[in-house]
Amino acid sequence: MFTAFLIKYAEIGIKGKNRYLFEDALIRQIKYALKKCEGKFLIHKTQGRIFIDAESAFDFDEVVDHLKTVFGIAGICPVIVTEDEGFEQLTATVIKYLEDMYRGKEKTFKVQARRTRKNYPKDSLEINRDMGEAILKALPNMKVDVHNPDIMLNIEIREKIYIYSEIIPGPGGMPVGTGGKAMLLLSGGIDSPVAGYMIAKRGVKIDAVYFHAPPYTSDRAKQKVVDLARLVSRYTGPIYLHVINFTDIQMYIYEQCPHEELTIIMRRYMMRIAEHIAKETECLGLITGESIGQVASQTMNSLIATNEVCELPVYRPLIGFDKQEIVEVSEKIGTYETSILPFEDCCTIFVAKHPVTKPNVNVIRRHERNLEEKIEELVKTALETDELIIVE
Repeated sequence: MFTAFLIKYAEIGIKGKNRYLFEDALIRQIKYALKKCEGKFLIHKTQGRIFIDAESAFDFDEVVDHLKTVFGIAGICPVIVTEDEGFEQLTATVIKYLEDMYRGKEKTFKVQARRTRKNYPKDSLEINRDMGEAILKALPNMKVDVHNPDIMLNIEIREKIYIYSEIIPGPGGMPVGTGGKAMLLLSGGIDSPVAGYMIAKRGVKIDAVYFHAPPYTSDRAKQKVVDLARLVSRYTGPIYLHVINFTDIQMYIYEQCPHEELTIIMRRYMMRIAEHIAKETECLGLITGESIGQVASQTMNSLIATNEVCELPVYRPLIGFDKQEIVEVSEKIGTYETSILPFEDCCTIFVAKHPVTKPNVNVIRRHERNLEEKIEELVKTALETDELIIVE
């Protein structure tokens, strides 16, 4: 029935003279999403509208599912496209469309015409009036309601005529790539994939770093993180995942530092390494899945101690979320079932029985001096053996 889609956007519409940059970025992301679908599509923009015209057979549900992963899309409108063969033929097409879509249901409706081709013989008000009259005669189960209709019947008169009444909600946000690039500290837990998703929704391109600790963490734990990155990449586009072997650094910290401070000191070295890679790859910040008070390393004092080693800003989109709110987003984006698979990451393996919850930065710095003999060499080796996986 449908041969095209009209893509509605929200925030992009309030941009000024550079709006075309955001529209072009949105079109790029749509093209990327539809590459995975069967069929050929022509994507074009005209007068504040983005259209997707199907040039071959396609699976409707598959296309809609992929468009729902494109940040920047506020609404997906399945459209019937018809040639201008006179108002009488247009009326017949509209009535058949309503019959097929609503199949005799008692509905209220409103006709909303938009005439961008000014040589069309009727103006918008005349189309609204005459089309509404024809619908009432042909479909007695329908009634007009101009204030709160069940069906908003849109008719756009362009070179061709576009008819639609359904708006499928999109994910909203801004097109990926319009907000710079940032480095996500990705673990196998529930929180960090959600954090990456939420920052990407604001138009930020995501790279990621994962700290692997063989033999304490298995290859299955690493594969779990790759799988999570792949699920997030449905929304963000390709993710460059840096896998850092953190075992020697962790063991050295374990041997040289107080055990109650292990998590904080290890976290500080993770942030140092992630920031180094971020700067090398022109990222503008780090992203973590931390939420205040969720665990010992996420108290306000602990976050201050972690932040102290970073020059780049650290973005924490989940900072005020409780665990249930985070779980709900992870279920929505499809990462939850993978996140709860029972493969431990390096953070959970080396957690102390009684971790400090109010670390003193000066004390932490003093204890880090115990590491000066070897730590720089270990960090250098970890960076030199960085394994890059392109996930898409």
